[in-house]
Amino acid sequence: MKKAVLLATALAMVTGSAFAADLRVKALKAPPPPAFDPWDVAFGAGIMSDYIFRGITQSNHNPSVTAYFEPRYNVNKDLQLYIGTSASSISFPNRAAAEVDIYGGIRPTFGMFAFDFGVWGYLYPGGSCFGSQGTLAQGNCGTDLDNSQGAIGLPINGNFAKKDASFFEAYAKLNIAINDQWTVGFNEYYSPNFLNLGAWGNYASVTAKWTAPSTTFGASGVGMYVSGEFGRQWLGTSDIFYGIAGDPVYANGIKEPSYNTWNVGVGFTYKVFTLDLRYYDTDLSKGDCNAFTSDFSATNSSPGFVTPINGGANAATAFGSNWCSAAGVAKLSVDLTAMTNLK
Repeated sequence: MKKAVLLATALAMVTGSAFAADLRVKALKAPPPPAFDPWDVAFGAGIMSDYIFRGITQSNHNPSVTAYFEPRYNVNKDLQLYIGTSASSISFPNRAAAEVDIYGGIRPTFGMFAFDFGVWGYLYPGGSCFGSQGTLAQGNCGTDLDNSQGAIGLPINGNFAKKDASFFEAYAKLNIAINDQWTVGFNEYYSPNFLNLGAWGNYASVTAKWTAPSTTFGASGVGMYVSGEFGRQWLGTSDIFYGIAGDPVYANGIKEPSYNTWNVGVGFTYKVFTLDLRYYDTDLSKGDCNAFTSDFSATNSSPGFVTPINGGANAATAFGSNWCSAAGVAKLSVDLTAMTNLK
């Protein structure tokens, strides 16, 4: 009996050792984890009922389409380098019909703090100059072809527009993920020559976003968020092209109007699709909006639109623009990344 017990014990020990050894062999033969691939590409497109930039329409309150392409290099999980390009349809006073952007920067992350530093270039090809046909220093198109067609400035309202409105900005952004639902952000942009007006521009804003719990719409896969932004655009003094002839204060350029802007909206997401419904507005008057934007569509003239930088031909009436007024925008977009959606 003792011999049987000893034999069983020995067999158990041998079998256990063999099993453990087998596990070690299998562990050694397990495939290695996939190598870290630092490269990724984000891309997408959208269609919107109006293209609003800092509270001001870029498409004359008409629909616009947009697309972007952004290669990324992840140095590690907390540091990303990126470059990108995007294009949008617009309707500018100088008749430019497209905005082409080129940008690049760095995105470091420290826990709940996500930073973004970079430079953004805004290009507006295909523009024409509308000025004073060389009769005045103000609005003089110089060597550019003047398309005023016998009048001074744009047809109907006489606003001036340079052939090229291109400019660049340096920016710094910070998003703070307070928890799974709440994110707040702070943004700062600076340009030495905003919209090629000759005036510097500085834009600062604060943002907030609430993301609904994933179970809000059950197992449908639909997500929802509510977000908003409040910002202020400061502007310097334009060059002489936008000056007011014969005015002792503004002959060499006008003090561009600084203004506040805000937006609030709700968005719905499903897989790679987002439907965003948003309200935009500013505190710019119709008169100052006309002077700032050189709105080619402004046809209403009234003494109520007269401002220090928006005078009429007889200083009693002036044109007013609704390009800076309240607007509701619906946007449907699709956004993908190669590492997530194209594996």
